[in-house]
Amino acid sequence: MKPNVFIDRSVPSEVEAYMAQYCTVDKWEESSPIPRNILLRKLENAEGLLTAGTHVDAELIANAPRLKAVSSISVGYNHFDLAAMKEHGIIGTHTPHVLDDTVADLALALMLGAARRVAELDRYVKEGQWKAGIGNKWFGQDVHHAKLGIIGMGRIGEAVARRARFGFDMDVAYFNRSQKPEAEALLGVRYLALNELLAESDFIVMLAPFTPETNKLIGREQFKLMKPTAIFINVSRGQTIDEAALIEALQAGTISAAGLDVFEQEPIPEDHPFLTMNNVLTLPHIGSATEATRANMAMLAARNLVNALTGQTPTNTVAELR
Repeated sequence: MKPNVFIDRSVPSEVEAYMAQYCTVDKWEESSPIPRNILLRKLENAEGLLTAGTHVDAELIANAPRLKAVSSISVGYNHFDLAAMKEHGIIGTHTPHVLDDTVADLALALMLGAARRVAELDRYVKEGQWKAGIGNKWFGQDVHHAKLGIIGMGRIGEAVARRARFGFDMDVAYFNRSQKPEAEALLGVRYLALNELLAESDFIVMLAPFTPETNKLIGREQFKLMKPTAIFINVSRGQTIDEAALIEALQAGTISAAGLDVFEQEPIPEDHPFLTMNNVLTLPHIGSATEATRANMAMLAARNLVNALTGQTPTNTVAELR
């Protein structure tokens, strides 16, 4: 008998067809997010859940007595209550590595966009303000040959470093919980202590995963170490920085600009200060959001879930639940 699986969001048809070969599939048909009360009802008989950010907590588990596995279409899994899942023997999987190049592309896009003031100048033209030469008040900064500091040298960090070194001739340094001699040799990057990296970099890209150790890793004291011309990019998780400290640094001119794909609260509140700041690029958490990458992530998540429910070992079980 096939295990019952619930899919709580839209996935490509080929992913659904693959799942249907091995599972009895029920899914949320609407384009809007599934309401929590409906999700809990749908999970009453489910053995598997395919999701991409739904909070898997004690409440959900209590309403899903047959639940054996949850597969998330994401790299991050801070929406998993790991203690509760471990207590009930629920397997949790994620989708690392598939999106490395796509997120690295976005990090470079934010660097270029913030440095060359792309969004500001787009508005300038569309609002009919371009009547003559723009003047130096609209000039930006060069990316090529600048100094880049990467915080978190995992696979995405290496992909960013590769683009920066060989595409833009940047001088790349990194900070990581452990040094990576192979990456240094292959990519020509340097390891620096965090404070040194912050002090010497023209661009700083946050790529560290969100953990208790990285919670608000970059705050007021760290921003004070940066150059007044520095541009700060965050494509990891909003909780890795102190947003209030970043707002203060941008308003005071402690640093020059920021490019952000992630925020402490998502979606970002309508009255958030970032939304009125011309020196901040704000994106709606689109790091992996290309059609090809999202399709590949969904298929990997589906394979993880099928493996978990058919007695095989999923390749991408999260470390804490192995």
